[in-house]
Amino acid sequence: MVENANLACHVMAKPTGSICNLDCHYCFYLEKEALYPDRKSAWKMPDDVLSAYISQYIESQPSDYVDFLWQGGEPLMMGIEFFAKAIELSKKFSKGKTINHSIQTNGVLIDDNWARFFKKNNILIGISIDGPPDIHNTYRVTRSGKGSYQKVLSGLKTLKRYHVDFNILTVVGTHNVDHPIEVYQHLKALGAKHIQFIPLVEEADLSSIATNDNMLTHHVTNWTTPSLAYGEFLTKIFHKWIREDIGDIFVQVFDSTFATWNGLPSGICVTSKTCGHALALEANGDLYQCDHYVEKEHKLGNIKEQTIIKLNRSAQAISFGESKFSQRAQNCKQCRYEFACYGGCPKHRFIADNNGNKNVNYLCDGYYHFFEQTAPYMNAMKDLLKAGYSPTHMKTILSGSREAR
Repeated sequence: MVENANLACHVMAKPTGSICNLDCHYCFYLEKEALYPDRKSAWKMPDDVLSAYISQYIESQPSDYVDFLWQGGEPLMMGIEFFAKAIELSKKFSKGKTINHSIQTNGVLIDDNWARFFKKNNILIGISIDGPPDIHNTYRVTRSGKGSYQKVLSGLKTLKRYHVDFNILTVVGTHNVDHPIEVYQHLKALGAKHIQFIPLVEEADLSSIATNDNMLTHHVTNWTTPSLAYGEFLTKIFHKWIREDIGDIFVQVFDSTFATWNGLPSGICVTSKTCGHALALEANGDLYQCDHYVEKEHKLGNIKEQTIIKLNRSAQAISFGESKFSQRAQNCKQCRYEFACYGGCPKHRFIADNNGNKNVNYLCDGYYHFFEQTAPYMNAMKDLLKAGYSPTHMKTILSGSREAR
C-alpha cells in the first residue's frame, strides 16, 4: 500500500447498479450486467453495504466537506426510504463534517413526494436532458420504446415548483452535436444555471452491428459524436455564452478550461493531469477504478473486506491514475494545449499515432479545435482577472465589438 494521508478520492455510488427504468440506446452501463448475473433478482444496495460506504467515505475525506453522489442505473428506483436512511447515516458518522448529497437521475420518477424530500434535505439534483423533445427522444426512451422527454419535463417542473436546486447533464452524440445553439437555447429555456456536456464516445464491435463511415474509420458506435463536430459544438455554444450568459450560467467545460488557463487544476478528472481517484461503487460493495472502467481487471476490492482509504491508496489505484500522464501520446507532449487536457480520458485513447500505437484520444481534434477557437477569450479573461476585474466583463466588452456574433 502507498502511504499518503492526504490522498483524496471521490466515489460515485450506484445503489441500483445497472438497473434502470429507461432503455437509453447509448447507455454503456447496460453491458455491465454480465459482471453480476444475479443482479436481476438482487439489485438493491443492502443495508450493510450502505452503512459501510457512508462511514468509510466520510472517513476517507481529508477536508471538512463531504460530497456524496448517487447515480445509476436509476438511483430513484431505490425509493425515498433508502435515501432517508443514507441521510441519517451520514449525520451519524459525520464527525462534525459538512455533508452534501446529490443525485443524478433521468427524472422520470420525480413527483411531489420526491421533491419535498429533496428540498427538506437540501439535495442537489442532476437531471439528464439531451435537448428538445425530438432530439432527446432519439435515444432516451422507455422500456416500451417511447420517448421519455415529457416524463422528464414533468419531473423537472416538479423540482422547480418546490425550488429544488438542479443542474442539467447533456450527453453529446450524433443526435444533437450538429444542433449546438438549439440545444443550448432549450436548456436555458428550461431554467438551467449549471450545465454539463458529456461527449458520447464508445468503441464498436464491427463484427456484430451495422456500420457507417464514422465507425469504419474510427471503430465507434453509430451514436458516438464525431471528434471535430464535438469541438465545434462546444465552440458555438461558448461564443453565445460569453456574449450573453457568462456569470449567469455555468458550463462545466468552460469553467474547467478557464481554470487550466490560470494554472489551476481543471477540477474534472477527464482533463486533469492524473486520474485514478474518481471511483465507482457497485451495489454489492465492489469498488472500481472509475465509472468507465467497471471491468474485472480494474476492480480494486470490496469495501466490506477493505476500506475505501486502503483501496484508494493502493498501488493499483495510484499506478492507474499516474499512467494517464505517463502514457499520453507523443502528440500530446508536443501540443500547445497539453496543459488543458493532458490527453483526455484514457478510455477514449484508442486511435493510432504515426507509429501505430493506439494511445491518441479519439476526441483530440475536437479538443484542439475548441481550445484554439476560445484561446483569445481565455487569454482576455485571464488578463481581466490579473487586473482585478471579473471575467464577466467580457460580456460588456464584446457587446460593443464588431466581431460580436
